Amino acid sequence: MLSSKIRLTSDEMKYIALFETTTGATAKDCLIDEKNNRIIFVAKEGEAGLAIGKNGKKVELLKKMVGKPIEVVEYSDKPEQLIKNALYPAKIKNIRKIEKNNKVTMIIEVDPKDKALAIGRNGKTIEKARMLVKRYFQIERVIIV
Repeated sequence: MLSSKIRLTSDEMKYIALFETTTGATAKDCLIDEKNNRIIFVAKEGEAGLAIGKNGKKVELLKKMVGKPIEVVEYSDKPEQLIKNALYPAKIKNIRKIEKNNKVTMIIEVDPKDKALAIGRNGKTIEKARMLVKRYFQIERVIIV
């Protein structure tokens, strides 16, 4: 369930309303990523496909409406699954959780041919995974090996 610490801005709430009316899917959250000029929607478990639409049509429509790239990640209450969802379609081989000095690090082992895909152009994909696990699970570090 969403952490009670998460407060949505009025812009995020407007985007969520637009997302839900356009896609028919339920948005659990919305992150406006100014640094990478995109909006990341967190869709309810099982609704990412509905949100994206056939051949990405719903996401394309949203992109035209808001004028920014749209990314959809399916929510999970397990950090490992949320990371897998955020890094999709990269093939994840293994995820290890390391706790040291009250700090949690997630070590993500990906198929070598998918490493660039998991990191993304200018690190955008791994940054999305980091933002999400920090927001929901207070996990500071996500490392791809």
